[in-house]
Amino acid sequence: MAVALVVALKIDLSAQFTLSYSVLAVMILLRRTGRFEHVRLFFLLCSAFLTFRYLYWRTTSTLDYYGLADFTFSMLLYGAEIYGIVVASIGLFVNSRPLDRRVAPLITSDGPVPSVDVFIPTYNESPELLETTLRAALDMRYPRGRFNVYLLDDGGTQQKLSQNNATKAADALARAQALRAMCERHGGRYLTRVRNEHAKAGNINAALDQTQGDLVVIFDADHVPTADFLEKTVGFFQRDEQLCLVQTPHFFTNPDPLEKNLGLFGKMPPESEMFYSVIQPGLDFWNASFFCGSAAVLRRRCVMEIGGITGQSITEDAETALTLHARGYRSLYLNEPLISGLQPETFASFVVQRVRWAQGMIQLLLLRNPLAMKGLSLPQRICYFSNAFFWFFCYARVVFLVAPAMYLLFGLQFYHATIPQFFAYGLPQMIGAILTTDYLFGRHRWTLISEVYELLVSMFSLRGVISVLAKPRAPTFNVTPKGEQMEQDSISELAGPFYVVYLCVLASAVVGVWKLVHGAPHADVIGASLGWSVLNLVLLNACIGVLYERKQRRATPRIPTDLVAKLHIEGVEGGLDCRIVDMSAGGVKLGFAADSEAPLSTSTPAVLEVFNAARARMSRIPVSLRMIFASPDGTHSVGAQFSDASVEGLSERVALVYGDSARWRAFRESRNRRIGILRSLAMVVYLGTVHAFGHYRFFLVGMAAFMLRQLRASSRALRSSLSSHLSRS
Repeated sequence: MAVALVVALKIDLSAQFTLSYSVLAVMILLRRTGRFEHVRLFFLLCSAFLTFRYLYWRTTSTLDYYGLADFTFSMLLYGAEIYGIVVASIGLFVNSRPLDRRVAPLITSDGPVPSVDVFIPTYNESPELLETTLRAALDMRYPRGRFNVYLLDDGGTQQKLSQNNATKAADALARAQALRAMCERHGGRYLTRVRNEHAKAGNINAALDQTQGDLVVIFDADHVPTADFLEKTVGFFQRDEQLCLVQTPHFFTNPDPLEKNLGLFGKMPPESEMFYSVIQPGLDFWNASFFCGSAAVLRRRCVMEIGGITGQSITEDAETALTLHARGYRSLYLNEPLISGLQPETFASFVVQRVRWAQGMIQLLLLRNPLAMKGLSLPQRICYFSNAFFWFFCYARVVFLVAPAMYLLFGLQFYHATIPQFFAYGLPQMIGAILTTDYLFGRHRWTLISEVYELLVSMFSLRGVISVLAKPRAPTFNVTPKGEQMEQDSISELAGPFYVVYLCVLASAVVGVWKLVHGAPHADVIGASLGWSVLNLVLLNACIGVLYERKQRRATPRIPTDLVAKLHIEGVEGGLDCRIVDMSAGGVKLGFAADSEAPLSTSTPAVLEVFNAARARMSRIPVSLRMIFASPDGTHSVGAQFSDASVEGLSERVALVYGDSARWRAFRESRNRRIGILRSLAMVVYLGTVHAFGHYRFFLVGMAAFMLRQLRASSRALRSSLSSHLSRS
């Protein structure tokens, strides 16, 4: 009640100005003081005060009626702001006291450990990708005989093998036979089913009916587990009989389209890091951390009690966790990277994945409604509502993008306020929101990066969200393409809508400048709208840069590392000292010092000797030297391909490349760093502008080449026509 009274307190504009900026000053001081719990909570309270103070003023003072069109857009903008305030406010609650859990070691002294079934669902992934995941899963450290690894092949069902298209049926049969043979060769188990029903959820449920382990581990086809995955997760279940789920983060070793096309991979926190490093620990405090479809352990008894993996929505993972929480079971989140996976490589596949998530989470809101679901605690209801409601960001992003153009181009009146009023109420709230975002997420998401990601997806997810609102049960599960390759740079096929919007925003900015130059009335409002348009252009520049797709020739990413090694070749006693610079599933890159004078050639057989942390011993791995690179400083590097195709050879190198969770932890920490608000803003402006110009240069060169080809074709046709005419004459 006291907070409500302060929020609704009527004071004059100068007092409001003093109050708002005093609160901002306190927030800035608190950011520098530290992140102790009491400081954190007071900081969030200050942010909430600015937000609700603005909301009260916005609702009671700015919603005037100027006409139907003006009022309609005014309500659209007001709704977008309400959305943002609701999401931010719930976010303050969710992230108020995040948990930082420590590993619960496996208990081996009190009878047998729980039996575990490891599921690797697959639909159309390549056998090469699956073999790496299968081998790593089989090599996890856990008592032998207490776990089995199953490849769940939904591409080899009876329905697929007997389909009417003979070519596709033959391809499915060949792939199924190859996967079955691969499982037999490595010691895994191959499972399939009769029909492809209920997508991934149905595939897992069919496997649940054919297995009996106490616990079930699920890995996506491209999620390669570390050797200690079971050691670090199963112990939690031994200590808590009501625990139904342990979720770990999805850690990726390749860049998403924004990181790749803007050259930011390894230099900034990836898009997923805010969710896995901040939001999931926040949800964990409220017993609301949820299943993310992979890199998780579930208790079979609990899952079977609810009829298996649920499938009303296309986000069956979150829906399953919601159902389990409603039964009173507990979940927890262990914030350690224990798998390495692949992100979508192209913008089109990135959009496919994000639209599926958006549709699925909104289905969850519509079909299961966590706010009214029996069995959930109030914090759990709020957390699940937050998870689903977030995906309406597409609506807010599009409205904020077109709002200044609505005023500058069409003269719509939708925000009844003076510039001094905005500076007293609106600007402090915006600055407070930026400070709060940086305070909570600064190490894991830089300023404006979220806006770029959301704007990239909004153009396409808005249509998907509207469709699921109209028909909640209509969306179907689409598999996200992984391991895609591009032979050359190109412009994304989805760039068209961004061109249209960019030209619209640019036109509004030009009109705004023209109005200011020619002394149009309400210059202060025009100037504010013009500044808003410039910010939108900055974000759109970054989006345009992302849509310039860089070539991707590697099916498996190279992982930067720094390991001491020896390369043994014939004729060199004791081997050559070197360092492993990077690794992939197929090979390594070795660096040699300037004083190294080894007789290296691509025809020389070699053995790489290196300490294998996952095995806690030295490994000797046969390699074939492929390429030798010399540097001006005298150093040189060598590209080497793994050459031992045996089961033992694959096991050794998969353990070396993917088995050590400490490497992922170090790589993750190296990317998760805070650079500050101003540097982040400057980086987005600079990179967006540079890469947008590269995009347009590529576009113009392509257009010029196309026109030249058309001109040459027309010239040839004209010469042919003249020649034919002359011959007839």
